[in-house]
Amino acid sequence: MNPKVDHYLSKPNKWHNEIEQLRHILLDCSLTEEFKWGKPCYSYNGTNTIIIIPLKEHCALSFFKGVLLKDTHQLLSQPGEHSQSGRWIKFAAVEEIKAIESILKNYIYEAIEIEKSGLKVVLKKISDHPIPDEFQELLDSDAAIKSAFESLTPGRQRAYLLFFGAAKQSKTRLSRIEKCIPQILIGKGIND
Repeated sequence: MNPKVDHYLSKPNKWHNEIEQLRHILLDCSLTEEFKWGKPCYSYNGTNTIIIIPLKEHCALSFFKGVLLKDTHQLLSQPGEHSQSGRWIKFAAVEEIKAIESILKNYIYEAIEIEKSGLKVVLKKISDHPIPDEFQELLDSDAAIKSAFESLTPGRQRAYLLFFGAAKQSKTRLSRIEKCIPQILIGKGIND
């Protein structure tokens, strides 16, 4: 048990009981408890494996390499449309967790086996994401912006491309691009 997680759980939280139940299950599976990104996080051999995420309507048990799990009980869902690796199981009550505790342990042990085996999730490369024409024209015409964009981490580049590409109209894409240029030039991501 990590004292930082104890401290986190000592504060009022809508999902306190659900987090405690999930914590008990995860610790019973011999994972190392840590506190990362403001949440209880569980690792195997120093590698982040599972994290507990309190949400507005649910509490989620999120597997970092969930896409590699067999999901024999069809419990996993994709956190977002563009999530490549992570998968989670959401709960709204302690009873839901208790009802499938043995199944959850099977998923957890499978996640541990994935870590032991060294399996990696093959993520899309930045080159696999389409660059909107409006942004490509800007990159082609402005070396400073191109250099700044290429210096960003792949995740930040991906976030910008998804944000620009999600706009249906060219004028909206241009507006989004113009608003983001100052962030790109100082090396910041869209959510920084």
